Amino acid sequence: MQTQKNILVICANPDKDTFSGVMADHYQVGAEDSGHHVERVNLGDLQFDPILHKGYKEIQPLEPDLLALQDKFRAADHIVIIYPNWWCTMPALLKGLFDRFWIPGFAFNFNKQTKKIEKHLAGKTGRVIILSGSHSPFKTWWQFGDYTNEIQYGILEFAGIRTNVTSFGPCERVNDECREKWLKEVENLGKKAV
Repeated sequence: MQTQKNILVICANPDKDTFSGVMADHYQVGAEDSGHHVERVNLGDLQFDPILHKGYKEIQPLEPDLLALQDKFRAADHIVIIYPNWWCTMPALLKGLFDRFWIPGFAFNFNKQTKKIEKHLAGKTGRVIILSGSHSPFKTWWQFGDYTNEIQYGILEFAGIRTNVTSFGPCERVNDECREKWLKEVENLGKKAV
């Protein structure tokens, strides 16, 4: 019998009424059906400024929604982020979220004595689900290179979250039977909490 996990599911398409939102729904249903506790966040519902107006030269105080999301990350055993691939990367609002709240003291620290990165979210696991609209994930990778490195290695694993990536597409050009197959696959990931 698998251990119950605290799972954070983030629909990172600014518009939750999309296939990204449906994918998040199915992951959540699968996880809850297996007895896991799911905390759901729709990125478009959060109130925060996604722009670092002075870069990292000045501390830009975090809004209440960002502080609450940091607490949700700390409480989660497993983090799931679902978003569309726009221009071979994540939506700008998701990038802005990481720019603002993925900061030293929360996600990591640079230890000046050891010259090493302290990964504050180590021990957690993650799943990133990326939806491609008009191209297959393989075709996008073949033409433009790996579009998953930034979130998997540069962000999540940088803070210690061991992450797997799943890509689906082309979402705009497949039939309902194919979409249903993908949704079942995502629901099964939720059941297994992976």
